[in-house]
Formats: sequence, C-alpha cells, structure tokens
Amino acid sequence: MRVVVTTVLVVTACGLAVWAFRFYEYSPWTRDGRINAYVVDSAAEISGRVMEVPVQDNAFVHKGDLLYKIDARDYEAAVKRTRAAVDSAQVHLALQREDLLRRDKLRPGDVAAEERQSYATNVQASQADLESAQAALYKAQVDLERCEIRSPVNGWVTNLTVRAGNFATVGQRQMSVIDADSYWVSGYFEETRLRNVRVGATARALLMGYPDAKLLGHVESINRGIADTNTAPNLQGLPEVNPVFTWVRLAQRIPVRIHIDRVPDGVHLAIGETCTVHVEENIDHTIADK
Repeated sequence: MRVVVTTVLVVTACGLAVWAFRFYEYSPWTRDGRINAYVVDSAAEISGRVMEVPVQDNAFVHKGDLLYKIDARDYEAAVKRTRAAVDSAQVHLALQREDLLRRDKLRPGDVAAEERQSYATNVQASQADLESAQAALYKAQVDLERCEIRSPVNGWVTNLTVRAGNFATVGQRQMSVIDADSYWVSGYFEETRLRNVRVGATARALLMGYPDAKLLGHVESINRGIADTNTAPNLQGLPEVNPVFTWVRLAQRIPVRIHIDRVPDGVHLAIGETCTVHVEENIDHTIADK
C-alpha cells in the first residue's frame, strides 16, 4: 500500500509539474497589461488672446463642443479687408473685359493688333488678381473659424493649462482630449506564448484596481516588431552589442492589442492602468511537445 501511495503521489507530482511548466511556458496570459487610448491635442492653429474657456479639467465633452475661444476681432477685420479686395478685383476685371470687348468690335484697321493683345493680357492679369483675392478671403475665413477650438471627438478633457487671458501660440498644446471611443488593452506577452495567441481569439482582462470586474474583448492584432537595443550606434557609429549570459536567456515581450467589447458597470478606465490579460488558448501541440 505504501508503494502504491508513493507511486501515485510521484506520478501526480510529475503530472502537475509538467502541467505547470507548460502553463508557464505556453499558456497565453500575462500580468503585464496596460489600458491605452488615443489622445487628441488641441493646439491652436492661429495666435491670439484666449477670451473664453467653457470647459473644466477632466470634464466630458462631445464632438463639436467648444473647448476655448480666441479673440476674433483681428480675424474679422481680415475677412472684411479681403472681401473688399475681392470686390475691387471683380470691378477691375469687369472694366478690363469691357475695354477688350469694345476693341474687339472695332474693325481690324481701327485698332492695332498689339493694342488688342495688350487689353487681352490685362484681362488675364485681372482674372489672376481676382483669384488671388478670393484665395486670401478663403484663408481669412478659415482663420476666423479657427478662433473657436472645438473637440474633434467624444471624450474627457485632460491636462487643461489654458485660461481666459492667456495668449495662445500656433502649435502650442493648451489641453488634450482622451477619445472615449478608442480604449484598448495592450498585453505584453512573452514570445514563447505567442504561438497560442491568434487574431480574433476571446480575451479578458482583470484590472488591478477592480479584481472582481472583467473586461471582455478579443485579440485585434499582434505587433510585428520591437526595438532592438543592439542596433543603436554609439558615438563612433558602431553598434552597441550587449553581453549575453549563456545560461540565462530572457524571453522578449511582444505587444498584443486587445479590443474591448464590454466594460462592467462602475469601472473607471484610465490610460496606464495595469491588468492581467488572459487569451483563449490556441495550442499547437506539435510545437508544444517539442
């Protein structure tokens, strides 16, 4: 009986050891998961004094909502000035066409060909001036529209630094908006586990802050490359190859993008939150046995 019990225990222990080894080496799960989302910058495309900021930091905004407004008086004046230039160019073009039309009605001997050609050239030049004035008017109208910076997505305002009275500079970030419809999970899987991860497989993520809530989703894509530090050149332009210990070989981690299909009620998603990711297993037993 003791031999039988001992044998059973040894066989069970060996079986559990093999199962644990395969689970650790090949099972598609990782504790290294992160919540990500797209962040849209709201940098001004024109310069001017900020007159109004109707939003608050961390407030939810809808697509098209006003984020802040720049003093539009100079740009309104530019629209009026360029519109007047367009009117003037139109009048001048009409006058040049009338002059050309009057000379076209004369008999060939009453007006020189050079004079007729000169008036035709004047018409072309006036047409070009009109098109230039119209382009300037369009640019002035676009700049006037840019005085109102609106949210391009549904999401949350973050990193709000602008206040009424500040001077907005072209290209300078004033606030950002986190796209509420773009959240996904980035799971960093060891390369030994990728063989069991397939696009479309069901996935679930357990957030560290919400251990009882599961984010459900599916594998959307698997990254095709990570940075190789051995290829970074030194000051002499030579590759800096790191030494490798022959008895230690660490598996690289490859990002896997998980599309979130359902978020439980009460879960506060934030970029950077950590989670454990489990993917529906797709074991290739031929490879695993090797």
